[in-house]
Amino acid sequence: MKNILLIGGSYGIGYAIAKELQFECKVFVASRTFENKEDLNVTHLPFDASTDMLDTSKLPNVIDGLVYCPGSINLRPFKGIKPETFEADLNINFISMVKVIQTILPNLTASEQSSIVVFSSVAASMGLPFHTSVAAAKGAIEGFAKALAAEYAPKIRVNVIAPSLTDTPLADKFLNNDVKREKSAERHPLKRFGTTEDMAQMATFLLSDKSTWITGQIFHVDGGMSTLLVNS
Repeated sequence: MKNILLIGGSYGIGYAIAKELQFECKVFVASRTFENKEDLNVTHLPFDASTDMLDTSKLPNVIDGLVYCPGSINLRPFKGIKPETFEADLNINFISMVKVIQTILPNLTASEQSSIVVFSSVAASMGLPFHTSVAAAKGAIEGFAKALAAEYAPKIRVNVIAPSLTDTPLADKFLNNDVKREKSAERHPLKRFGTTEDMAQMATFLLSDKSTWITGQIFHVDGGMSTLLVNS
């Protein structure tokens, strides 16, 4: 049975991944809170990705899969964004992720072949207005993931999921009424926005033995938004 570590799995995409994996893997969820942990067959470790160093003493010596879920969505005109906002977005999306990976690198390399899955955004590959801060942070993730995949192949596989707008608590302000939900759906060629299940299914695939010949890739799970024109 594989040991999988989810960073930030108390809700949203991380929670959906935990639900998918709980019966076929030993799942460890490191997050600030986990109100629904009794509903899942997982081990919870208190951890704040923005401030804490991960305590590896409570983790197994071998970790077969890591998913880093924490992120941010700060959308506003560039002229109104303070440098501190760029720093905060880079911190939670990228720097904290790097710290986690470095901390558990011995556990990952102890596996026969481990898998790291991290999250970018459609904004890293498309020029979207008001996305400068999130695009910068997510772009760093994509470049880093490719370099890390090259450095640690074939021992560790590293892949990126780049969603478009997904129905999570983080995106609630963009989907909190029927008009917003309809407009968001219409922006995508497949005429709907993403769900946590969409992302969880891709993540669990990339963690599984079905994807052992895949590394260094950016998977655009975005309803076709990054590559297709919306039908008029």
